[in-house]
Amino acid sequence: MRWCLVLAAAVLVVSADPIIYFREQFEDGDEWQKRWVESKNKSDYGKWQLTAGNFFGDPEKDKGIQTTQGWKYYALSARFDPISNENQSLVIQFTVKHEQAIDCGGGYVKLYPADLNQEQLNGESEYCIMFGPDICGTIHEKVHVILNYKEKNHLIKKNITCKHDEVTHLYTLVIRPNNTYAVKIDNEVVADGTLEDDWDFLLPRTMQDVNATKPEDWDDREKIDDPSHIKPEDWEENEFMVDPDSKQPHDWDSSMDGEWEPPMIPNPKYKGIWEPRIIDNPNYQGVWVQPEIDNPDYVPDTTLYRYDELGVIGLDLWQVKPGTIFDNFLITNDESLAEKIGNETWGETREPELKMKTIQDEERDAKDEKKQRWKKLEQEFAKIDEMEKEEKKRKQKLRKELRQQYGLEDPAPIPAPAPAQLPQPPEPKDEL
Repeated sequence: MRWCLVLAAAVLVVSADPIIYFREQFEDGDEWQKRWVESKNKSDYGKWQLTAGNFFGDPEKDKGIQTTQGWKYYALSARFDPISNENQSLVIQFTVKHEQAIDCGGGYVKLYPADLNQEQLNGESEYCIMFGPDICGTIHEKVHVILNYKEKNHLIKKNITCKHDEVTHLYTLVIRPNNTYAVKIDNEVVADGTLEDDWDFLLPRTMQDVNATKPEDWDDREKIDDPSHIKPEDWEENEFMVDPDSKQPHDWDSSMDGEWEPPMIPNPKYKGIWEPRIIDNPNYQGVWVQPEIDNPDYVPDTTLYRYDELGVIGLDLWQVKPGTIFDNFLITNDESLAEKIGNETWGETREPELKMKTIQDEERDAKDEKKQRWKKLEQEFAKIDEMEKEEKKRKQKLRKELRQQYGLEDPAPIPAPAPAQLPQPPEPKDEL
């Protein structure tokens, strides 16, 4: 496939009327199955179901397609009329909800060339754009933004952290014809910049001048010995000295005992090894840096943003624990329109969804005897803290009354030591 190639050419950026290339909200029962094609490349791909999940803001508007089987690959795609984003923005948007408290799995989408064979979609299928969250444990929680350029996939150099919870989130990628981009989560920008700076599409503009060498007179010493600080003449550096009171024994026989050496004693005038003061180097020029020169192999490309003949959106995923719900797919050329649609869909049902989930969590916890015991234990700890505060106030009041009784002025206040903190209860285990 060559549709993902970005061809270098002069680009005239012109405004474009808002266009929706693809939109899917799953509000028409099982009709979605006619628009979305399951791959037949493997016989054991995971199955999907239409549902709003266990908690939602609206039972109909929040319906989406959900993964249903654990430890499975998923391969599902939908086709739209082929498009090119030449001279206009490309906006990819969707919602994803990991209501299963995902431990390891993908929540991203891929855009493919229009000539993709959907029934043979698999992990090796060439794609143009991959975007969305990917989670595995608490270490790998990132938003993928992978763009194909000249038949090679390039990962964004920035680390963008995704949301790792159980509620619905809105993910948006904007690629603009001026070669800039933005990544939004819940309609808030979390990363932006230029395609050239944040991906390794092109060779660097500059390179180190390998022929340049540090000048011989370059002074990179930040500190130096103070040249005006001279060791005093009477400075004694000898830690030991010959004992002046010692005398060679009268019976010392040099032929048998060897040459006599007087014993050494601590030098009372010893001051240690003298070292000059250290001062800032007035001639310090900083760390020498290899200079940069223009890279003769660098070739600019004003069309990094452009893709020709996009025509398929797909979900090519692996999930350990199923339950992720995808909804509100949108591909358009207008980021303001995408933001508006996001607010009208995800934005309208977000708070009701959170409210329903909170109620369900509270009801579940109320039925959990062990959690209730831990809750009561925390309440007892809080009572003890309050008793300690009251006792401290009572003692302070009593001290003040006693000082007044003996006619003594209050001394200058002494900062009270921090109160002892009761240990926090550990996380619930099998037994208290």
